[in-house]
Amino acid sequence: MILTASRVPEPAVRRLTATLYGYAFLSDLVLLYPLYVVFFADTGLSVGQIASLFVIWSAAGILFEVPSGAWADVLSRRLLLCLAPLVAAAGFALWVLLPSYPAFAVGFLLWGAGGALVSGALEALVWTELDRLGAVGRYARVLGRARTAGVLGVVLSGVLAGPVLAVGGYPAVGAASVLACLLAAIVATRFPEHRAPSDARVTAAEPVLAAGPVDAAPPRPDQPDTAPPRPDQPDNAPPASPDEPDTVPPAGPDDDADLGWWDTLRAGVAQVRTRAPVRSAVLLVAVVAADWGALDEYTPLLALDTGVGAQAVPLLLLLLWAGVTVGGLLAPVGERLGSRGYAALLGLVGVALAGGALLRHPAGFVLIAVAFGAAQLATVLADARLQARITGTSRATVTSLAGMATDVLIIVTYAGYGLLATAAGNAVAFALTAGAYLVVALVLLTRRRRRAVVPTGVVAAVTPGRH
Repeated sequence: MILTASRVPEPAVRRLTATLYGYAFLSDLVLLYPLYVVFFADTGLSVGQIASLFVIWSAAGILFEVPSGAWADVLSRRLLLCLAPLVAAAGFALWVLLPSYPAFAVGFLLWGAGGALVSGALEALVWTELDRLGAVGRYARVLGRARTAGVLGVVLSGVLAGPVLAVGGYPAVGAASVLACLLAAIVATRFPEHRAPSDARVTAAEPVLAAGPVDAAPPRPDQPDTAPPRPDQPDNAPPASPDEPDTVPPAGPDDDADLGWWDTLRAGVAQVRTRAPVRSAVLLVAVVAADWGALDEYTPLLALDTGVGAQAVPLLLLLLWAGVTVGGLLAPVGERLGSRGYAALLGLVGVALAGGALLRHPAGFVLIAVAFGAAQLATVLADARLQARITGTSRATVTSLAGMATDVLIIVTYAGYGLLATAAGNAVAFALTAGAYLVVALVLLTRRRRRAVVPTGVVAAVTPGRH
């Protein structure tokens, strides 16, 4: 029997979402977050050594990202979600027990590995469980609220870190961080996990940013495709390139649930390489998430350049996190966006980031907060679009490929920002880096116009030759 919206088992959905929100909150309730750079400096590390630790951290994420995604597709995703905070906790404990550069480096390796275990596995588990319950249309809003729960954990860690440091020093801060990770691992044991045969066919117009509301669920394997052929895309058609077919080809032999780790990894890579809708969704996730993710690290410097004292910097940053929180909660509204609306959302991010930075005044952080909120919403919608386009049993692997691409772009953005800031200052570097969102918005609109003028039959006829 096909589950309809009115027959969704609400207790099961509530259990899934409550576990997800608790896990996201506790995973980010790490009191070392706002203090680890200060901790490193107090230990005697130079700026160059601290920078090298960040490189190690990023490299660890890239190294473990895709292999861990394949593990999540072969092993238990719930098991990886339980292990991830334990691995991170081991790194935090090592920091406070043996504070030294080697210990910090190993700790960052463990932290990067823990983050990689979550990336891909979490999104794949949530999508699969919602799909099993007939509630996959809620994915974007559920993910948005989970991101908001994580933000609240970060904010609370910032509030508690100072008092705990004053009472017990870095050992107390480290112990509290380890405790939060242990609690997250316990909560992860409550995640439901069921593996089901993957979709044999997914329409390209079904996911986020598609024709109709973006929360429309993809067809289930037991649900016939009764949609009539369309002569052309409506105004809110997905931001796809004209060489994308109307349907994603069947997942084929890669759908077998008994694939080994290596075959699962190859199947995920092949899906991104050969299927244009999946490839474009992966690139969209990477670009949208990487730019504001990298710029976030430079907001304290941008705040100081406005002329405020060091004491006021946390308040300005708190304003940004408030914007991110609102952005995550707006996912139900964002689900209704078509391609033009999504391009406009990205345009808002670029303009608000640049305007807030170039204002060179604390009031500019209001614009940056709006931009961060819009960027959070755009990231959630891009992830939902990716999940809706993935077929086969390599869901976590494909998601991890998007995570790896994001990490690579973040490193590139770090390097580019550093060169721009050295030459022209933080405000100009911030504004120019934000221009990437305007470029992506223009590309999406251009592709949509190109698809609108090409007859559907012509696109279908020329598509096979382009793959």
